[in-house]
Amino acid sequence: MRRLAGLLVVPLLLLSTAACGDEKGSDSASSKNGVPAITAGAKFGEKPTLAKGEGDPPKELQTEVISGGDGAKLKNGDAIQVNYLGQSWDSAKPFDNSFDKGQPFDLTLGAGMVIQGWDKGLVGQKVGSRVELVIPPELGYGAQGQGDIKPNATLVFVVDIVKATQIPASAKGSEVAQDNIDLPKVGTKTDGKAPTVTIPKSDPPKKLVSSYVLESDGEVIKESDSVVVNYVGLLWKGSKPFDSTYQTGKTATFPLAQITLKGLKDGLVDKKVGSRVLLVIPPDQGFGDKAQQTVPANSTLVFAVDILAKM
Repeated sequence: MRRLAGLLVVPLLLLSTAACGDEKGSDSASSKNGVPAITAGAKFGEKPTLAKGEGDPPKELQTEVISGGDGAKLKNGDAIQVNYLGQSWDSAKPFDNSFDKGQPFDLTLGAGMVIQGWDKGLVGQKVGSRVELVIPPELGYGAQGQGDIKPNATLVFVVDIVKATQIPASAKGSEVAQDNIDLPKVGTKTDGKAPTVTIPKSDPPKKLVSSYVLESDGEVIKESDSVVVNYVGLLWKGSKPFDSTYQTGKTATFPLAQITLKGLKDGLVDKKVGSRVLLVIPPDQGFGDKAQQTVPANSTLVFAVDILAKM
């Protein structure tokens, strides 16, 4: 199946491959327990600079709390936002950071969206904390490396935990009548399993359809928001599924502004958090005349989306 992640612009660094010029700040922090020192920008929210690691890197994952927050402890399944800076143990030059991008990075903890050292090292840390992670190769990018990251590199990250949201198992809300016989019908069970989607034999609509199946009283989604969703995607023709988060048991988290599938983005904007939404996306707002793996050219797409949370 084509993964929806392919429709996003995401930091290549943080995709989990092992598992399948700097600003000055006013503060500095000395190294503790052998982790590289933060030499500038030590405060939460400031872009840090890191010294090179000294000697041989640790062979086990290390999590050092630089400054503790007073928020909730992170657990697997939480949708979180973080800022980060990363570099290799034997380098003083970062290979990636989110501070320069002006947008925290969104992920679901424990969902395999990032390298294992992140999923393991951030569990139990509190929102509002700054932590430093030292990640051995087997929990990073392993023997194959990644881009500028050498094979078998030990990685060092400074991570600011900005926000965390507990994710419900399913959308909930009032059922909305599905009385248009020319549109798909979406199941209304709220057991956390994929809803049924029944597509009619009629011709698909030529304009974008975005309608409630379950309407909650949650906040309205804006294009600038990041959302946590469960979804199933099907081709109108033949009712063939091409993507589903339910198959992996892991929600998807993404900034709407970075979605390249126009109909998906436009269909979720102005909908309410906690709702289930039917989207019918015509080809000109989908993949157009370009085939995409299992999606033929000029396909009309059908999505049932549970909007579980807003970040």
